[in-house]
Amino acid sequence: MTESADGAVQLDELTRIILAPNPSPMTLEGTNTYLLADPAHDGVVIVDPGPDDDGHRQQIESALGGADVAAVIITHHHIDHAEAAGWATEWSAPLRAFDPGLIPDAVPFVDGEQITLGGLTVTALHTPGHASDHLCLRMDPTDVVLTGDHVLGRGTTVVNWPDGDMTAYMASLERLAQAPGRRIYPGHGPTVTEPQAKVREYIAHRKDRERQVLAAIADGADSADAIVEVVYADVPEFLHPAARKSVQALLEMLVGQGRAPSTLSPAP
Repeated sequence: MTESADGAVQLDELTRIILAPNPSPMTLEGTNTYLLADPAHDGVVIVDPGPDDDGHRQQIESALGGADVAAVIITHHHIDHAEAAGWATEWSAPLRAFDPGLIPDAVPFVDGEQITLGGLTVTALHTPGHASDHLCLRMDPTDVVLTGDHVLGRGTTVVNWPDGDMTAYMASLERLAQAPGRRIYPGHGPTVTEPQAKVREYIAHRKDRERQVLAAIADGADSADAIVEVVYADVPEFLHPAARKSVQALLEMLVGQGRAPSTLSPAP
């Protein structure tokens, strides 16, 4: 990997990354904005422009070096990925996302659709779970997958109930496990160089949490908060609200499967 003066890091022959200045416990070092370009063709595809931050935009435009933006693609509607989606209009570029209802002015990018821009072929994989509109993006020429928040470079993601859905998340992980590519470029954190192992680790983690939650219920935990106190006792308390989201999503799944009491069904 090589870093240029504008802060863009070259990950492979077609992909550069610029880190947005929005670090936090949930975003790790910040949002990864990806610039996809084939040197033999004109135009750059930007994935997840991230926060509406002037300095971040200046970095992106410096990295463009005068090249046109062929398209802006949003993996999902959360603010740390999509707040700057409106830059597409200012760049005279089409904006693509799974659900235009969540990303205003976007053109739908539906599951299985392929777009070819600037010599690049990008395939949309609808991977709901973390968010209902979540997309992973397969870069066919390099066999890498941009996973947004579906799989992170470090740690695990939150299933952001009620928009997030645990049943959908598990199914989406299994789908990705069938063809995870040779590398994963996540929305936060470092590149994943062993994607098959990482996705299987994510599946195992969720199944382990499921067992822990069922055990907590058997021991008398009668609410999402009570479950979080037991199952996430080793997690810093400031992360408990995020953990509660995942627990609520899991409870919704377990109640629907008849494996947990209906009294634990979360209310929106």
